[in-house]
Amino acid sequence: MDLLGIYLNDHLAGATAGVELARRGAGAHKGKKSGVMFRQLAEEIAEDRAALLRIMRALGVSAQQYKVCAGWIAEKIGRLKPNGHLTGRSPLSDLLELEIMRLGIEGKASGWRTLRAVAEHDDRLSAEELDELLARARRQADTVEGLRTETAEAIFGP
Repeated sequence: MDLLGIYLNDHLAGATAGVELARRGAGAHKGKKSGVMFRQLAEEIAEDRAALLRIMRALGVSAQQYKVCAGWIAEKIGRLKPNGHLTGRSPLSDLLELEIMRLGIEGKASGWRTLRAVAEHDDRLSAEELDELLARARRQADTVEGLRTETAEAIFGP
């Protein structure tokens, strides 16, 4: 597999973990205003993952299932971190998961920017679609940052 294929599969693993993490947040915040925001994020991140798969197909890059599985497993292992509570979720779980989501979104945006540069000389890629994906990543980052800030203030005070 060429370097672009490896790169895209690494992003696919991250996208798989990101979808799982956002869905976890949506479940943990069900019935709250933040739950609606998490659900919307989870839907959009799943759409972004599907867009990545379409792009990979357009470029003739096969998904490496072991990397997809690794992303899924990594998110599950991340749930085992000590959180200061023996049972249940800690407020710190929310904060750390939001910070991880923010990092993932920034990484995704970097991937879209890389593909946008490739699109300049590869007509299999749509610069317009990549611009839209980048704009959505910026909105997602803003949403997650707002949730992260609110969570940090609720935990540690103003």
